[in-house]
Amino acid sequence: MERYSPSEDFVGLGLPDDEANTTGRIPLGEPEEIPELSDVNCPDELRQRIETIMDRYPDKDVKDSLHKSASIPALWAVQRHYGWCTPDGIRQAAAVMRVTPAYLESVASFYDLLRLEPVGTSQVLVCTNISCWMRGGDELLDAFCEATGVDRSEAGHGGGLSPDGDIMVSGFECLGACDLAPMASVNERYFGPLENEDATTVIDQLREGREVLPGKSLAVRPLPGGEEAPENTKTSGLKGPNQ
Repeated sequence: MERYSPSEDFVGLGLPDDEANTTGRIPLGEPEEIPELSDVNCPDELRQRIETIMDRYPDKDVKDSLHKSASIPALWAVQRHYGWCTPDGIRQAAAVMRVTPAYLESVASFYDLLRLEPVGTSQVLVCTNISCWMRGGDELLDAFCEATGVDRSEAGHGGGLSPDGDIMVSGFECLGACDLAPMASVNERYFGPLENEDATTVIDQLREGREVLPGKSLAVRPLPGGEEAPENTKTSGLKGPNQ
């Protein structure tokens, strides 16, 4: 197929050439290779976890027969093992999955909950979407920043670490628990509704290794319409939609 070229009498719009459309398309150096498993010193526990995940995704890449569909849970396994998606952890996962580290890094960099930098030993995500915002979500985030010493601007733009590096606090656009508003996720567990004063309690409990707000955990919240639910005709008494 012949390459298109404008005719001699073609008149353009007079706009400058956009170099971004033409540069960067020639590879700089050799393409990245898939690391060998024997070269990355992958912990057996992590390798077995990733292999188990891959078995759940029988659909393979048609061209390369690779388990790319397992990338997100595999990266989550790396993060669970190391605390964040470390460069070594990504190389180890890539070796197990037979993909390039660059491919896994491109996936990890797209999703907010996959971290490419250290995030401390505890993570607090404060929902600031509309339901929580209307019930004081921004003020709750302020309270967590004050309790930890995290910079409020950093917390509102991807997350910030406490001065000792132990706790990460971040605002988050919707955690899908509007009935708990205002709420927060603490180490992947949901808590709410929360008061601003709860922020100091949560941080003290995290630092002391105690259970976090046992009375406000979603795990112990009764199901709507259950025996422990309040007497409300909208949710109980066989009259509400949950019945």
